[in-house]
Amino acid sequence: MIGSYDFGLYVPGDSVLHRAPAGGKLLGLLLVGAALIWLDRPWQVGLCLVVVFAGYLLGGLGWRTPIRQVRPLWLLLAVTAGLHLVLGEWQRALVVTGTILVLVLLAALVTLTTRTTALVDVVVAAARPLGRIGVDPDRVGLIVALGIRCVPVVLSLAGDVRDAQRARGLTTSPRAFAVPLVVRALRHADSLGEALVARGADD
Repeated sequence: MIGSYDFGLYVPGDSVLHRAPAGGKLLGLLLVGAALIWLDRPWQVGLCLVVVFAGYLLGGLGWRTPIRQVRPLWLLLAVTAGLHLVLGEWQRALVVTGTILVLVLLAALVTLTTRTTALVDVVVAAARPLGRIGVDPDRVGLIVALGIRCVPVVLSLAGDVRDAQRARGLTTSPRAFAVPLVVRALRHADSLGEALVARGADD
C-alpha cells in the first residue's frame, strides 16, 4: 500500500502503469480529454469513472488515493452541480461534474505513476520542432515542471491558511481563507521568480 504523498506527485512503484512510457500516457490523457467532450449521458461518464478507479487499483495506488486527489475540488464541484441543478438540468450537472472528476483523476494518475523528469523530457521533445519559430523547448519544459510542482505547493499553503483560520475561529469565513491564500501564493511566486532570475532563467 502507498503511504503518505503529496497531491499529484510521483509515487514509486513497479506496476504496469509505472512502467508504461510517459509519452504514451500523456497522449492517452489528451485523447481521453478530447473524447470526453462528446459524452452527454450520466452513465457514460460513470463508466469512465469506474475505468479510472480501476486504473488506480492497477497502479497499486489503492482506492483511497483517487478520493484524496479530488478532495480539494469539493467546493468547485458543489458550485458547478448546484448551478446546473438551479437551471433544472440534473443530468447535465452529473455529466459536467463527472467529466471534471475524470479529467482531474486521469491527470493525477499520470503524474502519480510517472516521474516529473520523464514528463518534462516528453514535452521538451515534442516542442523541439517549434524551435524553428522561436519557441525554446527547454523553457516549455521548465514551465511544465513548475506547473506540476506548484499544485502541491498551493495545496500546502491552503492547508496552512485553513489551520490558521480554524485557530482564529473563522472556519466559515471565505474571505478569511481566500485573502491570506492569495497573498501567500503571490509571495511564493515572487520568491520563485527571484530564484529563477538569479539562475539566469530570464535571459
